[in-house]
Amino acid sequence: MTSRTLNLGILAHVDAGKTTLTERLLFDTGTIDRLGSVDRGTSVTDTMTLERRRGITIRTSVAGFTLGDLRVNLVDTPGHPDFIAEVERALTVLDGVVLVVSAVEGVQSQTRLLMRALHRLELPTTLFINKIDRAGADVDVVRAQIAGLLKPTPGTVVSAGSARTGDGVGALLTTIAGMTVPRSDPHAPAEATVFSIERDRGVWVRMHNGTLRVRDRLGRRSRVTALRSPDGCHLEALGPGEIGLLTGLDHPRVGDRIGSGGTAREVANLQPTTLETVVDAADPTLRGRLLEGLTALADQDPLINLRLDDDRSEVRLSLHGEVQREVIATRLEEEFGVVATFQPLSVVCIERVIGSGHAHEIIDTPTNAYLATVGLRIDPAPVGHGVSFELAVEAGSMPPAFFTAVRSAVDETLQQGLHGWPVTDCVVTMTHSGYWARQSHSHGTFDKSMSSTAGDFRLLTRPVLMRALRAAGTTVCEPVDAFTLDLLPEQVPALLSELARAEVDVTHTGITATEARVEGVIPTRLADSVQRRLPDLTSGEGVWESTLDHHRPVRGAPPQRPRVGVDPGDCAAYVKANPR
Repeated sequence: MTSRTLNLGILAHVDAGKTTLTERLLFDTGTIDRLGSVDRGTSVTDTMTLERRRGITIRTSVAGFTLGDLRVNLVDTPGHPDFIAEVERALTVLDGVVLVVSAVEGVQSQTRLLMRALHRLELPTTLFINKIDRAGADVDVVRAQIAGLLKPTPGTVVSAGSARTGDGVGALLTTIAGMTVPRSDPHAPAEATVFSIERDRGVWVRMHNGTLRVRDRLGRRSRVTALRSPDGCHLEALGPGEIGLLTGLDHPRVGDRIGSGGTAREVANLQPTTLETVVDAADPTLRGRLLEGLTALADQDPLINLRLDDDRSEVRLSLHGEVQREVIATRLEEEFGVVATFQPLSVVCIERVIGSGHAHEIIDTPTNAYLATVGLRIDPAPVGHGVSFELAVEAGSMPPAFFTAVRSAVDETLQQGLHGWPVTDCVVTMTHSGYWARQSHSHGTFDKSMSSTAGDFRLLTRPVLMRALRAAGTTVCEPVDAFTLDLLPEQVPALLSELARAEVDVTHTGITATEARVEGVIPTRLADSVQRRLPDLTSGEGVWESTLDHHRPVRGAPPQRPRVGVDPGDCAAYVKANPR
């Protein structure tokens, strides 16, 4: 009889053997009676046809096994960098992690990225050095890499073995059995997070507190119609700490919270999307079906940032790379019956605020078309701060729904700054507020013409914030990758000449008699072209690793991104397009 639940993530760089380890854990605990294979497309957790065909994990999936009184929900996440957003969402629902490192390839760029996030979120982590049975495996070298590059916290267990043969997996199971399970309250109000969506609109949820039962109402339009455990069993209830598949939510999206969600873990923000593309239907008559398919995919992955530009008849997506684009194209064709065309990927920049700016509009004045008073100040914040919203007015000066409308409009407006790029690392402070209380006609009906609504605040916030932003000013910053390149000593001079032409800043060059390493930073927009040149420059010997490192101000004229919709900074056009 199980009494504890542990939600355990299996994380790794691509091809470290993560899904194979998941299969082995399920097999060794008697959950499955036959080992599946990633290469043959028979693994339990890679359920999509596309995953089986490509041999990679694309979406987070869940399986489970039992160890004594411990129920373990295994959350298998993608390893390819293009699907890092799936990993971000998984980290919000986990109690612990097994980070898999290949004994052959060792610590790689994605491994370091994941470990930094695990440190920041303080997630209990054990490391498993996999593939010790493969040619070229060197456990001692990998242990040294782990100590030097990953810097695990004291007491972190590092074990080694082979998921393929089962060697060392028993010791790993013992470690898992000893992991701490967080406390939760089954009698508290229900709190849960949606972290994955199935094709049939069923959603995977992690319960943080409370209990959900079949037939429970969740808002006016949602009701729990069915619950299933990770192994497919029908349930009547889902308790605290548990993961299950729920149906009945009205238009669910990944990241939705059920209840207050106050105990949910923060999103990891591992690596933002740095590329975007314009997509269209090869057959113009199927454009409606294309939009339907993209909307469904955006519900499953909100970070693709679906943007519809009706003025230019364009649909834009934010992506992590070519593999993700290929997967989206295949899913659109196979699941929605539409062949899509994609323009070449282009780099997504950001804007950072460089000064302070303020603007306000007072209710019932000639320049204000809306029944609201809104004043906003925008100030720069440290790099990595993101966008925060603060009040310099009394929290009780107007109804909470009006403040919510302002905050929502702030986030929306900052998706397109002065040059069209998302604005980040700033503090927006509300300095003025005011409204007209609800008015009614003599017979008691609501008189909108004399009463402020949340819509007034939402509509007025956008032009006020754009005026404040214009007063503050922004600088456009482009993404920059940090890279390491291992090559032969005699190849370094030609390589350095090539890098100099690619706006690369070399930060370190180490050369011995037999090998060399070059480290530096390169604009993301140029990284792909340099990598394509490497086989010629290094006779196929060069090994390149890179990951997003930071954003830096663009050198030269800032690039402009086409704006979607009416510019709130053009007051006359904005009010005409958005009448009260």
